[in-house]
Amino acid sequence: MSETTTDDLLRLDNQLCFALVTAARNVVAVYRPILEPLGLTHPQYLAMLALWEESPRSLGDLAAALAMEPATASPLVKRLEADGLIERRRSSADERRLDIALTPKGVALRAKAVDVPRQVMARLGMTVPEVEAVRDALTRFAGAVDL
Repeated sequence: MSETTTDDLLRLDNQLCFALVTAARNVVAVYRPILEPLGLTHPQYLAMLALWEESPRSLGDLAAALAMEPATASPLVKRLEADGLIERRRSSADERRLDIALTPKGVALRAKAVDVPRQVMARLGMTVPEVEAVRDALTRFAGAVDL
């Protein structure tokens, strides 16, 4: 096994950050044509996934589920609301809190989105176990980063 030189460490192709950024950009590009018929962007799709898991939920809870700041999630929520997929309403538990809830149109969209993961795997030429292995490795990596 050869020793890694300083020059090797600084090669673009050897950078973890470059591989992750490139992979993220490519994955979004794979999702784009699959999500277009649903009328969703990739960030909107992620928000809908979170809401299909639990609705209603607060903006803060939704933002936390999406690993983003509430200020970043807010325009996303407004767009989904304008598209008639969600509605913001006062929480029954706490009037001061706005909950984000699926509309009937948002609930119905789930049935159309159910095949998205299979389409993505087909475009990537990957099996469920391969996708799970990549996802699990990335989840471990994300959990190891202490910000």
